[in-house]
Amino acid sequence: MIRYSLRCANDHAFDSWFRSAAGYDELLAAGQVACPDCGNKAVVKALMAPSVTLAPSPGVREAAPLSAPANPREAAMAELRRRITEKSEYVGMNFVAEARAIHDGDAPERSIHGEARLDEARRLIEDGVPVAPLPFLPVGKVN
Repeated sequence: MIRYSLRCANDHAFDSWFRSAAGYDELLAAGQVACPDCGNKAVVKALMAPSVTLAPSPGVREAAPLSAPANPREAAMAELRRRITEKSEYVGMNFVAEARAIHDGDAPERSIHGEARLDEARRLIEDGVPVAPLPFLPVGKVN
C-alpha cells in the first residue's frame, strides 16, 4: 500500500491510499480519483516527504496501522459505509427495479443500496422514487 498527498484543481489538499503507484495511475486515468471536498477529478500528487518507520524508540508514539483512516473525513466515510452496509440490503445492478418495486408496493419495504446508471437514477427521481447517491463504491469495486 502507498499513501499519497493529493491536491485538486480547487487547491483542496487530501491524502489517500492506493495498492501501488501503478494502481494510483490506473484509477486516475479511469477518472476514479476525486477530491472528497468538491468532487473535482483534476487531481495531482502534492509534494510529500517519505515516511520510513524503524523500530519504535522509547517514548515515541507508533504510527497508526495501515488499516486506520488517514484523517477524520476518511474515518467518517468508513463509518458511513459500515452503517449503510450493516442496515441495508445490497441488491447490486437490480437496484432500479427493486427501488421501483418497493415504491410501488410490489416488494416489501426495506432499506436497499446498489448500482444504477445515471439516466436510470434520474428517471427514479423524476418519478418520485426517493433515492440518493452514495459517496463511495460498493465494497467489491474498490481498490
